[in-house]
Amino acid sequence: MLENTEKEEKKGGSNQSLSRGLSLIEILSNFPNGCPLAKLAEISGLNKSTTHRMLQSLQACGYVKPTNTMGTYRLTTKCLAIGQKTLASMNIINIASPFLETLNLDTGETINFSIRENGHAIMIYKLEPTTGMMRTRSYIGQHLQLYCSAMGKIFMAYDQPDYLLHYWRDNQKKIEKLTCNTITTLSAMEQELATIKQQGFAMDAEENELGVSCIACPVFDINGKVIYSVSISLSTPRLNQSGKNELLLHLKKAANAISHELGSDRSI
Repeated sequence: MLENTEKEEKKGGSNQSLSRGLSLIEILSNFPNGCPLAKLAEISGLNKSTTHRMLQSLQACGYVKPTNTMGTYRLTTKCLAIGQKTLASMNIINIASPFLETLNLDTGETINFSIRENGHAIMIYKLEPTTGMMRTRSYIGQHLQLYCSAMGKIFMAYDQPDYLLHYWRDNQKKIEKLTCNTITTLSAMEQELATIKQQGFAMDAEENELGVSCIACPVFDINGKVIYSVSISLSTPRLNQSGKNELLLHLKKAANAISHELGSDRSI
């Protein structure tokens, strides 16, 4: 009996260490240029000594490395390799990429493609603009907040009617005014999502970054669910110059084409 108890305790400790290590990797994924040890400890809720010990283990396994700044760590390309293998196994990239490439050529702007994962969106594909000089800060693998991104609002708008209330309650501490245009009240977001479903597209009207706008449309799967979204990002002056309606024609065409390839009979 004592031997079994000791085995269970060791197993529990191993599971806890694994969970903590994975948590640190997830946090570091949001800091491509590195994150200080103190900040990592604060976000993870671990003390500095435990955080440092976990980082040493992850470094020994090749997943984490120190940056040139003392006491700061970042993920290694080993994590990127795993991510690329995961993306390669996702048939959605093979299905969507031809339509996204056409959209990129037709508009000349930055094209983004994301997947829904719980309370955020993850960028899984991106094409840089073919015209113009603006490059957005987004990157493949980036976690996008739902409330302040066009693709994020698409996912909320096409979720269950009560999802917004649960999201607002669970993410209250994360919802902040990033710009003067960011929607931070539940009533305003309810109205915003109703408009999105009515029109079939969402806007990030400089809500995440001043000077940058984004238009997004839903992609429906065979069950009519929206777990993917496609968007066009561009500077606000270029949006005004090109015209939202012209961009939407190309964007909706691409989104509908991908939806149909996934077996959906829905269009926007």
